[in-house]
Amino acid sequence: MTAEAQVGSARRVEREEPVAPGCPVHVDADGVWHVQSFAAARALLRSTETRQGGFGVDEARRLVAKIRPPVLWRDGPEHREHRRQTARFFTPRRVDEKYRELMHGYAEEQCERLRQAGRADLSRLSFALAVAVAGEVVGLTPGRPGMDRRLDRFFKPQPPAPKFLSRAGIRRFLHSNFAIGAFYLRDVRPAIRARRRERRDDLISHLLDEGCRNVEVLGECMTFAAAGMITTREFITVAAWHLFTDEALRTAYVTGDEEARFGVLHEILRLEPVVANLARWTTGDVEVPGEDGPVAIPPGARVDIGLATANVDPVVVGGKPSRLCPGRALPDNVAGSVLSFGDGPHRCPGAHVAIQETDIFLAKLFAMPGLRMAQPPTVSIRPEIASYELVGLILEVD
Repeated sequence: MTAEAQVGSARRVEREEPVAPGCPVHVDADGVWHVQSFAAARALLRSTETRQGGFGVDEARRLVAKIRPPVLWRDGPEHREHRRQTARFFTPRRVDEKYRELMHGYAEEQCERLRQAGRADLSRLSFALAVAVAGEVVGLTPGRPGMDRRLDRFFKPQPPAPKFLSRAGIRRFLHSNFAIGAFYLRDVRPAIRARRRERRDDLISHLLDEGCRNVEVLGECMTFAAAGMITTREFITVAAWHLFTDEALRTAYVTGDEEARFGVLHEILRLEPVVANLARWTTGDVEVPGEDGPVAIPPGARVDIGLATANVDPVVVGGKPSRLCPGRALPDNVAGSVLSFGDGPHRCPGAHVAIQETDIFLAKLFAMPGLRMAQPPTVSIRPEIASYELVGLILEVD
């Protein structure tokens, strides 16, 4: 299906995107640089003269001086070497050979939950699936039942507290520590003990071989929980929302082969990146393409990279950039989801895992007789990274 042959619906998730017309690279009154074109965003993400920002990195640097921080918070040669050594866990070939059948089994479990109940919240089904799959990749086995509930409790947004020592601040602190403590005691520590007795071909075994302590393994597991489980849950939900509300898109998906279905999913993700903004700090002069030539961003600058805006850059994605057009022609060096998985040293390593498990689950789900959306989801936005959370998309089957 080409972009000319089929044009689907626009975004379901509305986010504030402060776009400055004609200024894809600009600095605001607070000194924060904003990068919003594809070329500038990719150049910034690939630069080695930056360090990670956002995702709690800036606050955590003061707290993790005596432990090895998770890979998401690291930069430079150490980070690149870690990514090189762990890349084998996420290759398409490995995913196909080791995890495809597991994904089918876990997806069928969630479909059976829906069949038995007749009605279910898709976000709960998809999160249980994402937790099970990511747990296999990371090595979070054996764990106790309910790992998805424990992680959901930790990541559930909490109201901001005006002061740390206020009643609300103390309540939030205790809630977070209880949730992460339960995850560690019931899931992470049993997996570590099992891997210390016998190594397996998974991430936790690799971390133990590198000499990581329990707290450092916990940090990596929390990173993969946020980056691999939460984001996959949201993407499955938003993709299903599009398929339920766009008959032509749904027909193209359910009648297509795997390559065609992947194309539909990549195009939905291009238009609906789960994380819409990434932050970086420059550590040296960084030159990026601007409207009227190269723009130099000075050292020590905070840069906000607008992925959602860069993903609809017509220079790269062509006509009708804010519409769903599976099969649209993209340059050879541009991914189907454009920058939704990031780029450069911090590009999401589990991109193929996420697409594969999403496709397996949705293909099974939309093959169920009588499947319908009884209620659309409620949308909320986490402002720090402009990520969406979708809850309450209720499925029903006969």
